[in-house]
Amino acid sequence: MIKNNVPQGLGSFFLNGPAGRLEALLNAGSPTAAYAALVCHPHPLFGGTIHNKVVYRAMKALNDFGFPALRFNFRGAGLSEGQHDHGRGEVDDVRTALDWLHNEFHLPIMFCGFSFGAATGLRAVSADDRVVGLIALGTPVNVQGRAYTYEFLQECTKPKLFISGSEDQFSTREALTEMVGSLQGPKKLIFVEGADHFFAGQLPLMQAEIRNWVSDQFHLQPQTEAE
Repeated sequence: MIKNNVPQGLGSFFLNGPAGRLEALLNAGSPTAAYAALVCHPHPLFGGTIHNKVVYRAMKALNDFGFPALRFNFRGAGLSEGQHDHGRGEVDDVRTALDWLHNEFHLPIMFCGFSFGAATGLRAVSADDRVVGLIALGTPVNVQGRAYTYEFLQECTKPKLFISGSEDQFSTREALTEMVGSLQGPKKLIFVEGADHFFAGQLPLMQAEIRNWVSDQFHLQPQTEAE
């Protein structure tokens, strides 16, 4: 049941975040949904918002299972208040979204993040018992000399899916393979051959890999056809 006057279908509203209001969109799910979903967008200083194509496709892949799917703009992005905090305060933005999803639906949560949204969101959700599955798209490992580290995932035994383009300019195949190889299972790493960081021209394949993993890992079938 959707409360707080969020309409059925697509609802636009605001979350009360730690740095001010956070712009949010909810794609409503099935009344019999087994899970809810949270999807986080890429770096806001480089144009990342809830309307990013990768984020939209990932949201649709999860919403197709009937999951209510929440997207929100990090602080300082879109209509969200506050200022960009280089991934520090944004972890608390993710926790705000998790709290809202939990209070609204009382369902286990599937997390998906793209790029900055993956690196930041994983920090918030990896040890949160409300989150049961982790999906990371275009996971950054080395961006313009800045190394993203994921030691906090070392003890995480939740199912994990990593999907990246084989030509991702922010994460080499070798670096991501080494990082994922250091983690505990269950885990799966998929490279979309020929795709760049944004999966240009390969978005349907990326979306299909999400759907296949959810089906296999959680024994569910999509309720609607993929776009």
